[in-house]
Amino acid sequence: MSAIQRIYKQHCVVPDVINIAPSETVDVQYPSGVKVDMGKELTPKQVKDQPIVKWAAKESEYYTLAMVDPDAPSRENPKFREWHHWLVGNIYGGDLKKGEVLSDYIGSGPPKGTGLHRYVFLIYKQPEKCDFSKVPKLPNNSGDKRGKFSIAKFAQQFKLGPPIAGNFYFAKYDDYVPKLYEQLKG
Repeated sequence: MSAIQRIYKQHCVVPDVINIAPSETVDVQYPSGVKVDMGKELTPKQVKDQPIVKWAAKESEYYTLAMVDPDAPSRENPKFREWHHWLVGNIYGGDLKKGEVLSDYIGSGPPKGTGLHRYVFLIYKQPEKCDFSKVPKLPNNSGDKRGKFSIAKFAQQFKLGPPIAGNFYFAKYDDYVPKLYEQLKG
């Protein structure tokens, strides 16, 4: 087992989100200057804007990117597991701008008093370009239809296989969260 895979098990990303940990790391850099680093704690304010995401992509392949919170509304009571924050499919050659946005990016918003939440980024290599026409397209001004998502079931539905790369961070409530909740009211 690699060091990366041990970290996923240590923090229960395996099995709470996925059954098999990816062997590669996805690079996630936020406009605020912070970088996601396997279990490092970041603040909702630092991660409020869509990050730049890079991985060892092949130019002629399609990929899916997901960002999920398995701890909604809290790790002790994850009744909305997983709440998906971002979902992009048909990313050609690793270029996010060429992907099909299924759910616009929403930063971290852990409710007050719920402690640390895990925010997990996963990259899947698609076997081919997928037909996501039946997947609802979700804007970033509403939290509707984001809870009780399962990236594992989504991957199975579209025959994506296990994730090839990933990363995650922790975040807890800060003074930015009420602003995010206002945004989600539409």
